[in-house]
Amino acid sequence: MSDSSTLPPARLRPEAELARDALSAPVLARAARLARWAGPDTRVDAGGGLVEEQLPAAAEQLGLSGDDAAAYASEAWRIAVDTGLVEITDEEAGTVAAGEDLALLTGGSPQDVLGVWLTALEAVLADASVPDLDDLVDAMAEGGEVDLSSLDWDPDAESEFLDGVLGNLYLLTVGEEGPGDAPVPLPALAASVIVPSDMGEPSNEVLEQVSDAMMRLDDQFRLLEPVGLVEYQPVDEALMADADEEPAAPVDEADVTRYGMVRLTPLGLYGLRARLLDAGFEAPAVGDLADKGADALLDGTAPFPPAAAHAETELWLAGRSPLDAARELLAAARGSDPGAPLRRLRCQQALSLVGGEAEPALREVLDDAELGGLARVWLTEHGARDVPAPPQEMVFWLTIDTVAAQLAAEGNSEELRALMEGLARQHSGFFDTVWRVEHPATPDVLEAMGRLHPDKKVAKEARKAAFKARSQQGG
Repeated sequence: MSDSSTLPPARLRPEAELARDALSAPVLARAARLARWAGPDTRVDAGGGLVEEQLPAAAEQLGLSGDDAAAYASEAWRIAVDTGLVEITDEEAGTVAAGEDLALLTGGSPQDVLGVWLTALEAVLADASVPDLDDLVDAMAEGGEVDLSSLDWDPDAESEFLDGVLGNLYLLTVGEEGPGDAPVPLPALAASVIVPSDMGEPSNEVLEQVSDAMMRLDDQFRLLEPVGLVEYQPVDEALMADADEEPAAPVDEADVTRYGMVRLTPLGLYGLRARLLDAGFEAPAVGDLADKGADALLDGTAPFPPAAAHAETELWLAGRSPLDAARELLAAARGSDPGAPLRRLRCQQALSLVGGEAEPALREVLDDAELGGLARVWLTEHGARDVPAPPQEMVFWLTIDTVAAQLAAEGNSEELRALMEGLARQHSGFFDTVWRVEHPATPDVLEAMGRLHPDKKVAKEARKAAFKARSQQGG
């Protein structure tokens, strides 16, 4: 995933709702409870962790019991310190006090709460990239230091691996062709960062790498679920049992859910987008353009998938009268730059959401060389009377503009191929006329037709017309 590309837009929940989710996430809820519990008698060690003799009381405060209670209490305390919910007032004496950020959880804005949660998320993500505690103990040298070389662990590589997995999960969540809110099978997610995109049948070595990655991710997602980033169904423990052991119950080999299922929560979507933005990615959210001008809307939604562009446009239109919106959209759609055809396509799609009150704006541009064609289409589709027939030059200009926009939006899609075939079939002498159209994209459109049209004879005509068009334009 390149940080120079624009990602599909995310559809975020309202911040107030996300803040409530953050407050109820076990990791932050426990940290806040310990921050409020801490008092003058609370003591921490040199690393800022609760002294061992106070862990049972902290665990009791959190309602924890069992062998792992002290460990969970220690983790909750560390999160409280990392997020500023607790401050160490005297390192030598080991005393603490409530941190300034603790008050934000009850008296701050939703953004304040989410800011605290994002800090907690970073702490948990850092933990998720650290080897298992048992491995660390095994790698402990006699002098008490960890021998990282014996762990076969590269902190940067491990963090990069997890970031890559989460980045792919984000793309699957926001992409229109992905599962959206549906959970993603863990094997598919692991394979997305292990198996090369151009590989056909994965080799046994690659499949083994995918299996190892699944086991790493199983541990990591178990850690990430309590912070509210994901909902996770772990790998079935029966899959990790010895082959000689009999399963406790009949096993459905075709049940993919046994291999782990993960879904990004609405809060997790917010969190990953914030991290992507910090890393320099273009990660838009639906609604970002609602208070911007029409030029920002048309340019901004140009790379959006259709459903996301539709949702963004509806939000933009909601804040304007139909007539004002139409005039602003039409003015922004003008231009001869390379992005103009796609802007006009997005303008046409936006105008399809505007009612009949916008008719005066469309009639005002009937004689405009760039907008007159789409204005006639809109008026006809809305049942307007006395719509003048377009001159032939306008028909061909609109044709080139439409194909150029489709090329920019979809590339070499099957729908575009069908459109090109229909144009050449329906208009006799099409290429003899169209190369003369004074549109900046005429040569490129004709070259695309020569490349994509399945009929070799027609394709050759298109290439000849493209050469004439480019010569006419001085190219």
